[in-house]
Amino acid sequence: MKLKIAVLPGDGIGPEIVAQALKVTQAVCKQFGHELSYQEALVGACAIDSVGDPYPAETHALCMDADAVLFGAIGSPKYDNDPSARIRPEQGLLAMRKQLGLYANIRPITTFPSLLHQSPLRADLVEGADFMCIRELTGGIYFGRPQGRSEDGAIAYDTCVYSVEEIERIVRLAYSCALKRRKKLTIIDKANVLSTSRLWRQVSQRLEKEYPEVETEYMFVDNAAMQIVQRPKHFDVMVTENMFGDILTDEASVITGSLGMLPSASIGIHTSVFEPIHGSYPQAAGKNSANPLATILSAALMFEYAFDLKEEGKRVREAVAASLSAKIVTADIAGSGKVYTTSEVGAWITDYIR
Repeated sequence: MKLKIAVLPGDGIGPEIVAQALKVTQAVCKQFGHELSYQEALVGACAIDSVGDPYPAETHALCMDADAVLFGAIGSPKYDNDPSARIRPEQGLLAMRKQLGLYANIRPITTFPSLLHQSPLRADLVEGADFMCIRELTGGIYFGRPQGRSEDGAIAYDTCVYSVEEIERIVRLAYSCALKRRKKLTIIDKANVLSTSRLWRQVSQRLEKEYPEVETEYMFVDNAAMQIVQRPKHFDVMVTENMFGDILTDEASVITGSLGMLPSASIGIHTSVFEPIHGSYPQAAGKNSANPLATILSAALMFEYAFDLKEEGKRVREAVAASLSAKIVTADIAGSGKVYTTSEVGAWITDYIR
C-alpha cells in the first residue's frame, strides 16, 4: 500500500519527537511492505519567523495533498509572553483545523501498569481505566463571531455558536466509536444554562433512538469534571463541545501519570491530523530529553484511522508497551531508574519493530 503523509514538526520539542515517530513509521512500513513517502513543512512560531504566517499556503497545500498529517506541536514563549502580538502560533492551529475540516479530536485515555504509581489518583481508581474523549473542534466559542472588545477596551466578548449539522456529525462519530468498544456513550453539556447545550441535547436525544444497542447517558460538564477524577473507569466514550472538550481532555490525560504518553487523532473532512497532546514544551527544546511515546502512539492512530491498517497500529503499541516493560524511558517517567534520551527511546522502539 502507498502511504503519503505530510510531516509538520512545528515548535519546541516538536522536531525531536516527530523525528522518532517518523523512524517508527518507516520501520513499520518496511516490515509490512508499504511504500511510504513524506514531505515536511513549516507551521507555528517557526513559520511566523520564516514567512510571517503560522499556517502558510504551501503547508496547507501539502496537507491537502497528503493522506494524513503527522504533527508535532505549536507554541513559543516569544509569543506567549507578548499579549500584543498580532500574529500568534496558535492561529496556525486554528487555521489548520478550519481549513482541513478537522471537526473531531479523538483522545484515548489509557492507563499503563508501570505508570500507575505516577498518577495523582489512587492506583485502585485508575487501574484498568480505558476511555475515549471525543471533542468537537471547529465550532463553539473558539470560532464563534462576533468576537472582540469594545472601543474603550473595557468590555470583551466571545460568541458560542453551534449548528444542528455540526452536532449531528460529531455525535454520530461518537456512536460509531462506542459501537466498536463497550457500547456506552456519555454526552456532556451544560443544558441547564446554555442555549447551545440545549441544542446539543435535543439533537443527541433524537439520534439516540438510532443506536438502541448503545447505552447513552447525559451529564453536565461540571459533574463530568468530578466524575473523571472520582470514577474514571465509569466512562467508555464521551463526546462534548469544543471548549468543554479542551478542558476535560487535559484533565483526563493527567490521570494516566504522564502527559508524554497520550496520543490524539483529529479527524478531518479533507485530511486527518495525528499529534501528541502535550504541546511544544519549549523548556526542553533541543535537549533530547522529551518523551516521544505520545507522538509514536499518534503514529499508531494514523495507521488505524487514516489507512485502516489495524495490525500496523497494534505493532506500534506492542513496541511501546515493550519499551515501558524494559524501562527504556525518558526522565518524566523514569523515576529512580535509568534515564534514556528521546532518540535512544525512539531507536529502541524502532529496533524492536525491526
